[in-house]
Amino acid sequence: MMVTSFLNYIAYERRLSEHTVKAYKNDLRQFASYLSDHFPAIKLEQANHKTLRTWIISLVENKISYRSINRKIASLKAFYKFLLKRTYIDENPTLKLKTLKSKRTLPSFIKEEELLKLLDHFEFKDTFEGWRDKLILELLYGTGIRLSELISLRESDINLNENMIKVLGKRNKERIIPFPTSLNTVIKKYNAQKSVTGKRNERLLVTSQDMPCYPMMIYRIVRKHLIACPSSDKHSPHVLRHTYATHLLNKGADLNAIKEMLGHESLSATQIYTHNTLDKLKEIFDQAHPKA
Repeated sequence: MMVTSFLNYIAYERRLSEHTVKAYKNDLRQFASYLSDHFPAIKLEQANHKTLRTWIISLVENKISYRSINRKIASLKAFYKFLLKRTYIDENPTLKLKTLKSKRTLPSFIKEEELLKLLDHFEFKDTFEGWRDKLILELLYGTGIRLSELISLRESDINLNENMIKVLGKRNKERIIPFPTSLNTVIKKYNAQKSVTGKRNERLLVTSQDMPCYPMMIYRIVRKHLIACPSSDKHSPHVLRHTYATHLLNKGADLNAIKEMLGHESLSATQIYTHNTLDKLKEIFDQAHPKA
């Protein structure tokens, strides 16, 4: 009952994404299962700091990634903070629970020449599916939007006169993002194919059966094409978001402007892309300076 109340709270009051709500639910379910197996007399709301820490240690021993463990710690912190706020408990057992320090990896991105070769020179089929696949790649790279934002785009969110799209991001926050003129042409070609084939769904990206595109389908389409780009060993939709930000920085775009376009809460989340830019500057220096 308390877990259900908590999940409703983060979904409808805090307006966290469906993905986050699902992740928190799974984390709490796993912790409840751990308590049931190892401390059957302790209920979820009765867990203390020692019990929580024991679970975290068991996750480390089972080789769970630090990133996943830190997400579970965040889930616990949010849950017990909620219980305290609603007076279900008297003390917050997570106050002394610390996140694990993990090495921060730089975002993978695709080299500019490789991606432009794919988007500008690869011949996509002149069919509904061909133009849809091209549009998926062009939208992800041309706007830097997240996979969930891409899937939820509606035809009415596209402003072809101004080359702008309206995106509903995390916590239902709207933002307006400009897109390249070349993308305008792709959208028009795709819309024409969509109309000719009798598609009526208000979602922008749909399947051949006129149903909204779903995450695994987008993953497959993106991977199918990005595998031709050897500069990155990752070929997910998120790599195109990283590539968007990195290429903008490499071309001198303002960091605050990129933050707004990506929909980041804080500048620190955007600053990680500056490391890729520094690597680019070092590469240019090594190639150009006489004493490099």
